[in-house]
Amino acid sequence: MICGLGMKIPSFLDGTFRVPSTGHPERMVRIGYTMMTEQAGPRELVRHVVAAEQAGFDFSVTSDHYFPWLEEQGHAPYAWSVLGAAAQATSTIPLMTYVTCPTTRYHPAVVAQKAATTQLLAEGRFRLGLGSGENLNEHVVGGGWPAAHIRLGMLEEAVEIIRALFTGETLNHHGEHFDVVNAKLYDLPDEPTPIGIAASGEHSCALAGRLADLLIATEPKSELVDSFDRHGGTGKPRVGQLPVCYDPDKDAAVTRAHEQFRWSLGGWPVNAELPGPANFDAATGYLRSEDVAQTIPCGDDVDTFVEAVRPYVTAGFTEIALVQVGGDHQQPFLDWAEKELLPALKEL
Repeated sequence: MICGLGMKIPSFLDGTFRVPSTGHPERMVRIGYTMMTEQAGPRELVRHVVAAEQAGFDFSVTSDHYFPWLEEQGHAPYAWSVLGAAAQATSTIPLMTYVTCPTTRYHPAVVAQKAATTQLLAEGRFRLGLGSGENLNEHVVGGGWPAAHIRLGMLEEAVEIIRALFTGETLNHHGEHFDVVNAKLYDLPDEPTPIGIAASGEHSCALAGRLADLLIATEPKSELVDSFDRHGGTGKPRVGQLPVCYDPDKDAAVTRAHEQFRWSLGGWPVNAELPGPANFDAATGYLRSEDVAQTIPCGDDVDTFVEAVRPYVTAGFTEIALVQVGGDHQQPFLDWAEKELLPALKEL
């Protein structure tokens, strides 16, 4: 249940967890829904998350993009406006950015203000997911695209700035990457907004373990969870994400997954560097439909979807957000998920 006045603390903040046979400290697995800004417009995204709440999803996340990955996806509304509308249109489902880059397109002082305001609108249901970003979205402000180790240094400094502003104190900061002059947030929630950090390797896991309230990752790798734990993440939530493509016509699902989600097979070392949809199209033009179907569950067989989620559970993830491929195919997926998929996933 979600926290608000007189309400129970949400399960992702209640501090309890169990230790499964894998040995990873793990909360009961929660299944989330992704508002993917790259494949639907702002009004549709809000309608989708309202339906996800009604269907019984445990939480939701939203991407924060300036471009779609591929032209076929066709959308990229401003995520923070969508979040404000979603916070008012829903009443129980938690919200989260997955993820925002607080270093280039946005200054960290502005991200702190946006997050605090969103948390107030959501009455305690918002978590701020942060990452080092992708060239795809950040190049638009003309600041160039730094090397990966510089981006992580920028992210670390940005998190420190955001944490400082969450205290409500006036901040003056002159760091290696950012300046903040006489900044203060006047509208703050009673409790600081939880911060998640996206990680894909040892360095970013160490950063997340030290500075984050939760881990964010897109691959079901136990070594990410182990590294997060070693650096201070033990007992904290760890959130994964899995693309799926529901359709009663499996061939149609495979075709759609290939058309709109083949970019995801490139891996983050590549995906972080390419500057635009045309580049992703060129980089993945060799992939066949069957290649995509090997990594994205397609069709309407519940067991296939459950088995795709299982590696995240085995690796020690406590929350898995599903991404239904295709902006025009959300409601059929949500109806099916409510009746068939979510009950099966609860058994995990």
